Amino acid sequence: MNSKKKYTLAEQFVALKKDYPEFKVRLEKNRVFCSGQLRPTARSVYYSFKLSYKVGTRPKVKITSPVLKRNFKNDKIPHVYPYNELCLYYPNYQEFNSEKLIADCIIPWTSLWLYHYENWHITGKWEGGGMHPKLKNK
Repeated sequence: MNSKKKYTLAEQFVALKKDYPEFKVRLEKNRVFCSGQLRPTARSVYYSFKLSYKVGTRPKVKITSPVLKRNFKNDKIPHVYPYNELCLYYPNYQEFNSEKLIADCIIPWTSLWLYHYENWHITGKWEGGGMHPKLKNK
């Protein structure tokens, strides 16, 4: 049998606390919450973020400060869900699931997203690649 280990919320919590002691991490009933600051490069500003995760759903990451803005061409911000939640991976490809740690994937991907966001402001071109899922109308 070739089944991979699925991480519990408690294990996600412990990994985040261990790998990112500067972040505020808390565990509540069926969710783990994390907040802190990321700086993708030495020349970058510090970005404050909030993350929430429930097993079986995609982690929700939002930049809280500074506010994400359109670029000089007034293009819509690429790779965001409604309310400017970051689109960090294509869910249908299972690039992140409960067999992976938030600390190993989502936090580094958030920093990488911010790096591409800053470059998009300079060049007007999103170099981060990726696909954005189409949202179903409700």
